Amino acid sequence: MGSRQPAKAELSAEEILADLKGFFATATTGDTPGPDEDYFALGLVNSLLALELVAHVERRFGIEVGLADLDLDNFRTLNRVTEFVRRKRSAGVS
Repeated sequence: MGSRQPAKAELSAEEILADLKGFFATATTGDTPGPDEDYFALGLVNSLLALELVAHVERRFGIEVGLADLDLDNFRTLNRVTEFVRRKRSAGVS
């Protein structure tokens, strides 16, 4: 799970979502939120885990999360992170 995806490999939303669920299952000892649940509002994510999530997304999907990308709306739910990753990968930003 910790391996980096090649930048050119196409990933489906389902593959990205499955990876993110795995990250949360490990990071929150099994308390994985639903795809549209706001894990910040649920209290599952603190600032340290948020940084770990950003680092995981960069490393796992071969993208760079820039300062402008650190909008909470990009990282509020699993589905939003999935769409963010797909946008960044399709734009070829690494």
